[in-house]
Amino acid sequence: MRVERLGQDKIRIFLTFDDLTERGIEKEDMWRDIPKVHELFNDMMEQAYQELGFEVSGPVAVEVFALPAQGMVVIVTKGKTGFRQEKEEEYEEEVYEMEVTLEESDLILYSFRDFEHMVEAAHRINGMLTNGGSAYFYQGKYFLVLEEVDLDQERYHKLIAILSEYGEATPTTVYVLEEYGKVVFAEDAVKEICRHFS
Repeated sequence: MRVERLGQDKIRIFLTFDDLTERGIEKEDMWRDIPKVHELFNDMMEQAYQELGFEVSGPVAVEVFALPAQGMVVIVTKGKTGFRQEKEEEYEEEVYEMEVTLEESDLILYSFRDFEHMVEAAHRINGMLTNGGSAYFYQGKYFLVLEEVDLDQERYHKLIAILSEYGEATPTTVYVLEEYGKVVFAEDAVKEICRHFS
């Protein structure tokens, strides 16, 4: 589980599928109102408090983005509390009012510390893809974004295994890359990388 601050009232938490499996949570459970999910949320808030000093009480908006290969990105935003001070004092412990939205993404997004690593990965996966995705540079790393990967399960897992060999799954969203990253290849990135770099 990784926690990072996005703003005064907003944090992002990256959960791997291992984080969920350890707690006996399936991806589908994330938007169900069950004790295991509440426990996970409490653990996330505890870690956010310890690492970032991010304290939550009152209403929070929780956005969950399910990523096929990487796990889940959870964005927690503190709401403006509508309670008056004396009403708040009636509560003995902190109360969350959670509003959860879930989005599923078919994007595969990997980061590479080194351009060479992205080049090597591109050469290994080139034959598996019809759409080569896009590539970005952001905060000292290279990112490969693959959309609409149409593979059977075995080949899909092989693709993920190859990407994991050279890079790592990242909680950075494509929206952040589009807004703040530098475009290396806007489209068909894998084929373009293979064409220009050996």
